[in-house]
Parts: sequence; C-alpha cells; structure tokens
Amino acid sequence: MDPSASPSPDPAAPDVRRAALTEWLGQLRRSHGLEPETLRPASADASFRRYFRVNASEASLIAMDAPPDKEDSRPFIHVARLLREAGLNAPQVLEADLGQGFLLLTDLGTTTYLSALNDDSATALFDDAMEALVRWQVASRPGELPPYDEALLRRELGLFPDWYVARHLGHALTDRQAQVLRQAFDRIVASNLAQPAVYVHRDYMPRNLMVASPNPGVLDFQDAVMGPIAYDVASLFRDAFISWEEERVLDWVIRYWQKARRAGLPVRDDFGAFWRDFEWMGLQRHLKVLGIFARINYRDGKPHYLADTPRFVGYVRAVTRRYDELAPLGRLFDELEGVATRVGYTF
Repeated sequence: MDPSASPSPDPAAPDVRRAALTEWLGQLRRSHGLEPETLRPASADASFRRYFRVNASEASLIAMDAPPDKEDSRPFIHVARLLREAGLNAPQVLEADLGQGFLLLTDLGTTTYLSALNDDSATALFDDAMEALVRWQVASRPGELPPYDEALLRRELGLFPDWYVARHLGHALTDRQAQVLRQAFDRIVASNLAQPAVYVHRDYMPRNLMVASPNPGVLDFQDAVMGPIAYDVASLFRDAFISWEEERVLDWVIRYWQKARRAGLPVRDDFGAFWRDFEWMGLQRHLKVLGIFARINYRDGKPHYLADTPRFVGYVRAVTRRYDELAPLGRLFDELEGVATRVGYTF
C-alpha cells in the first residue's frame, strides 16, 4: 500500500463521527423539528467533508460533518453569508458547532446542474448561472476574502509536476522539460495577475450548482478568494465533468462578457482580450486540476477522479495550439503523452 495515501474508510468499522452528528442533531430536535433517525448521505465530496440529509418539520435540512482537525468550517460560514448578502441562493447556516465540526444548513435540493444539463436546457441554465455570477462579482469588497496571489497561483500549478507528472506518470522531468514548464508557468501567472480582482468562488462548475428557486443554488464555496475576474467563467464552461463544442462556449462567454459590461464590472473593453484572459486563466486551472485529481487518488484513495483527466489534457492542448507563446508547453504534452503510453496511462 502507498504509505502517503489515506485509505478509504472500512465500511464495516463504526462511524464514530456519524454517531456524534446524530447525537448533536438530537439536541436540536425540538428547535428545528428534526428527525435524527432519518439521517442519510446527501452527497460525496473530494475533501474530508461529508453531507447528510435529515428530515425536519417543514422540509429536509443538510447536516455537514467537517472534522475540525482536517477542515476549518469558518470560511464556509463567512462565504455563505457573503453569497447570500450578494443575493445568491447559498445555504443558510442554521446552527454551527465548530468544536465538533458540525453545521446544520438549509437544503438546496437534489438536482445538480451536471445532471440537468443537456443540449436543450444548457442555455437557460447557464444564463441563470451567469446572472448569479455577475451579482457575486459586483458585490466584491476588499478585505473580505484572501487574495488569489502569485504564491497561491504558483502553489496550485506546482501540483501538476509533483502529482500528475512525477507521481501519476512516474516521470522525472529533464532539465529542459523543467525549464519549459517554468517559463510556461511564468507566462500563465503573469497573465492571471494582470486581470482585475473580484470575488472568486473557485469551483463555480455544474457539479456545485443546483437547479433551485431562485436559480441556481450555489454549493462548495468555502475556498473563495479575491482574484482574476475570468476564473469562475472558466470553471463554468471548461468543466471537469462535461464538455461543450467550442462554438457554444464562445457564445456563452460573449454573453457573460456583455452582462459583465452592463453591470459595470472591469472586464476588458475588447472581447478578444477577455477571451485570452479566459483561456489563460482556464489553463492555470486545467494544470492544477490534473495535479489535484492525481493527488486525490494517491493520497486520499479516491481513484474515480482520474477518469476525467483526459478532458483536462484536451483543454490544455486546445489552448496551447492557439497561442504561440504556449507552443513549447504543447510540445511538452506531446512528450508526456509518450511517457503515459509507455507506462499504461492514457490522455
């Protein structure tokens, strides 16, 4: 067994935290009309957080289990408040026990954008998502969220060589390859930091948006930062789990850009320049996610995310073909594809 991985829990082992959560909900039975005996899993998460649904007197609620030695729930509470103040449909925190790492939240339902999106529904659903995103960005205020600064951007990019290349592919970059990657990272980070800074959800993608009223419901926001304006747009349309034809993505990004301009957001006056910001911001995210999905597999024992790595490699290849400055990175991916083939992995 890989000593650095966190093995999946033994399904036969007692679930101590679930038992403690049930007991905590029992203490809230009267104040919220809870039925703790109805507690059941609500969703999976790539982190250590778990979500459960529990019946209440008027509607179901969500109980969040976030082990305090692994997850700090205070950012979740803070960002939930910012989202709701901005007019977005985020869960309301009804109760919190930070010592135990338990939260009781309103329930945004069971239908994710990811499950509801198809060729017919996509335009209307994405239009709602863009309207909500613009409201979120317009509400931006300094000092509320940590900065998406150079150190964080580079730390995220570092996940790609450390986890995807070295760990997943088992490949040690040559000096020349490492130099190519450093130069690409320098260009990407410079482009990202040149963008105006607004509130960034940081995972504003269909899996984290719920079909709800008002639409959309917004989840998984606890890592929000103040950073590049194109980041959440890239998350929405260059998704981890669903892809769209380039013509549709271009049309949707134009629609967002028009909405942002009407709202007075500091997007580029020229759409072509904004599209470049969108693509280069997406590239940072794609490289980061390749590293994250490998890390989730080898460190956390959750292998199913690796199945979506070819999607991100495809995103990277498409962007590197369109910009001369990124051509060396594209050639590096050609070389890594050869490595992947030899060791039995596929892009």
